[in-house]
Amino acid sequence: MTVKHKSTLESVITICILVSAAVCEVSGGWCIWKWRRNDWKWWVMLIGSVIVITSGILPTLQKQAFNRTYALYGGFFICASFLWGWALDGQRPDLWDIIGSVITLIGVLLIMFIPRKPIQTTAENPVSFSV
Repeated sequence: MTVKHKSTLESVITICILVSAAVCEVSGGWCIWKWRRNDWKWWVMLIGSVIVITSGILPTLQKQAFNRTYALYGGFFICASFLWGWALDGQRPDLWDIIGSVITLIGVLLIMFIPRKPIQTTAENPVSFSV
C-alpha cells in the first residue's frame, strides 16, 4: 500500500483554493439572499449568481478527488458563513457556533493531513456522459 504525504505547497494551494471557493459561495449566496429577502436590485442577484458559479469551478483546480475536496470545502464553508454573517450583518456567532466550527476545522485537518492511500481521481477513472 502506497501512502501519500501532501507537500506543504500542495496543502497551501488546496487551502487557498478552498477558502476562495467558500468565500465566493458565501458572498454570492449573500447577494442572492439580500436580493430575495431585502428587495435589493436585480443586478445584485445576477452578480451573486456569477460568484456562486465561480465557487463551483474553483475546487476543480486542485488535485484531490471529488469526495475529499467537497468534504474539505464544506468545513471552510461553515466557518466562512459564520464570519461573513458576523462581519456584514452583525450576527455574532455564539459559543455553540464556535465549538461546531472548531470541530469542523479539526475534521478538515484530519482529512487533509492524515497520510493514506490516494483515492483514484476522475482523470484516472473517467466517467463519460452522452448527450
